[in-house]
Amino acid sequence: MSTFQVNILAADRPFYQGECEALKIPTVEGLYGILSYHRNMIAAIVPGTLYYKLPGQEEQMAAVSEGMIKVEDNEVLVLVDSAERPEDIDEIRAKRAADAAKEAILQKKSIQEYRSAQAHLARAINRLKVKNHYHDLGEGPK
Repeated sequence: MSTFQVNILAADRPFYQGECEALKIPTVEGLYGILSYHRNMIAAIVPGTLYYKLPGQEEQMAAVSEGMIKVEDNEVLVLVDSAERPEDIDEIRAKRAADAAKEAILQKKSIQEYRSAQAHLARAINRLKVKNHYHDLGEGPK
């Protein structure tokens, strides 16, 4: 299978840089697939699961937060606030974050605090979803 260069960068560190055979990203319109020689484009990324297939390996996944993707001349740049492999997600911490965000939503102190709490809740729920899917595949410790 033909490959393309991908750079997946989280706000605090590079997540992956190298060759890729296929990439699926969560967008407002659903999961969007990228293969080599994809047309040039820019799109918004929403919190969800990113799937990527490296040459000679099984498809892998990561929990990503909001961001953007740019495809240009067979190179892909993914910029997200956070990207985590399932094995790096602390399930207990993610559950606590979800509970705290739910409580903050109930408080409704200001529109800004409410939206911030909604974003935190979306990220925590997504992290739990990715971690649980990883467990369901039998790839990680339960």
